[in-house]
Amino acid sequence: MKFMKLGSKPDAFQSGGADVRLVVSDLATDVIVHIGEVRFYLHKFPLLSKSSKLQKLVLKATEKGTDDVHIDDLPGGAKGFEICAKFCYGMVVTLSPHNVVAARCAAEYLGMTEDMDKGNLIFKIEVFINSSILRSWKDSIIVLLSTKALLPWSEELKVVGRCIDAIASKTSVDPANVSWSYSYNKKGVACTEIIESAGKTSVAPKDWWVEDLCELDVDLYKRVMVAIKSKGRMSPDLIGEALKAYAVRWLPDSYDALVADDYMRRNQCLVETIIWLLPSDKSSGCSCRFLLKLLKVAILVGSGDHVKEELMRRISFQLHKASVKDLLLPAASPSEGMHDVRLVHNLVQRFVARTALSHNGDFVEKSDEKMIELNFEQESTLALGELVDGYLSEVAADPDLEFSNFVELATAVPEAARPVHDGLYYAVDAYIKEHPDINKADKKKICGLIDVKKLSTDACVHATQNDRLPLRVVVQVLFFQQLRAGSSSVPAPTDGGEHACAKPVQEQSEHCERRIPRHPNKLDKQVTSLSARGEGEDRHVELRGGRNSFKDQVVGRNSFKDQLGGLLLQSRSRRIFDKLWSSKGHGENGKGSETSGSSQSPPSTAKPTEVKPSPLPPLRNRRYSVS
Repeated sequence: MKFMKLGSKPDAFQSGGADVRLVVSDLATDVIVHIGEVRFYLHKFPLLSKSSKLQKLVLKATEKGTDDVHIDDLPGGAKGFEICAKFCYGMVVTLSPHNVVAARCAAEYLGMTEDMDKGNLIFKIEVFINSSILRSWKDSIIVLLSTKALLPWSEELKVVGRCIDAIASKTSVDPANVSWSYSYNKKGVACTEIIESAGKTSVAPKDWWVEDLCELDVDLYKRVMVAIKSKGRMSPDLIGEALKAYAVRWLPDSYDALVADDYMRRNQCLVETIIWLLPSDKSSGCSCRFLLKLLKVAILVGSGDHVKEELMRRISFQLHKASVKDLLLPAASPSEGMHDVRLVHNLVQRFVARTALSHNGDFVEKSDEKMIELNFEQESTLALGELVDGYLSEVAADPDLEFSNFVELATAVPEAARPVHDGLYYAVDAYIKEHPDINKADKKKICGLIDVKKLSTDACVHATQNDRLPLRVVVQVLFFQQLRAGSSSVPAPTDGGEHACAKPVQEQSEHCERRIPRHPNKLDKQVTSLSARGEGEDRHVELRGGRNSFKDQVVGRNSFKDQLGGLLLQSRSRRIFDKLWSSKGHGENGKGSETSGSSQSPPSTAKPTEVKPSPLPPLRNRRYSVS
């Protein structure tokens, strides 16, 4: 910190009480200057020789026959006037970054210019500011902080503007050339370390200036950041880092402090200023998490729609980088539930629309000189699918969540974003569990969002034991599990080129869908008919021999039941398959047996045979009524 001493005489000012200041001298005082409630007992001659304002005021007082001079609007108050008075007496005065602005404004008010006396106070203060204050990083910030209490004088005297320019210029200096002290808050360290210039050997970090600027008031901070950005030497990432540090410094963590009446307007102004200062490049500079936090604060403090719109536009560029916790935005109205699902739906729609417009991939050269196309749009889409499913699972616990909002958000994600439907399944299950009064039509609709062919084994196990799901969904899961188990048990192709493997699971799944019955009131007969059809129907497995004997069929059937034994733990699922197997027993005495997949291990000597399946209505036209 820089200092400047003026004058040579010892300080003779003494306090005569709480509101009295006087000069100890052999001569009696002849003027009383009132600065607010403080009285100064002084002598006319030293004051009138350096201040044009005091000359006029003393002359008026003398004409009125009084020694009292009243000054109620002096910038800097009693402290500023005392500095000026001591300078007039030639006493020692110490100027510092803390009092220099008050002294400068008071001297300007009192007219202590070069016209009154050479080397007057204004001149000396200006020398100190230009030669010392503005060359020091810390002192420039201290002086800038002190200017707020002295507006508009400090603005008119260009003290504010000069400090801002000095600060902005220093932030643009190459970190290798930073030779002054600064405060730096290392990541992961609670305290702020003051880095001194003396003996400094390491290069300053690129964001060395961020912590010190956080001490500025929001209005001054805004002006400094505008000056820094106007120089064009600061990267968007550093600007974003500075704004994040400032938000952490001033935005309260607790909800009560954020929305308190005394601070609501300040917090609203703060978040709007930060949003206004965001880098122009919407896809960089600030993390998605930080932007979502700003959006949450903007909602809570009641910021305008234009502020929210700007944040939503920026978030839509990197929504896939968010976490479920970041997306838990509060609802604007308690009647809409705990979370603003519609706003998240809007963000998802914007992200999907933006991604659909871009199909450019980047190329990376590998060591084998091949070029591999990296479709970052596809990667971000997959991340979006996981994010939305996780968010749906979280908000499904809200009892006030509207059914339409859940379905709209679930369907806003493109199919390519969900190669696996486990996350969606658990979200749907959580919603049904939390909303037990949901009607059958809505339950059917919400369960229709799940593609059982895209469920993992663990999810299928959970689904088969889930009493909350409609029976239709459980039956579908069981059949597709049957197809998987049958497909995995079929031998691989032989060396001679003969094939004994089943058709692809997806093709089998399509036929399986067609075999699921339609009529809602005859479930037992429908399930029985699935197994009682003749062996002439397509079994989707190319067998190498003729019909198996009754004994082979029983062995194959028992083998398949053993494979699915771990899946059918719930009594409800076991009852379904009991009906299937009992049906197959009747079929053996009549037309033979059949499964929608491969329920037997085919003999290795049989020739491949394939029979067209009898036509049945597709799955999408079927209806089930589950009591």
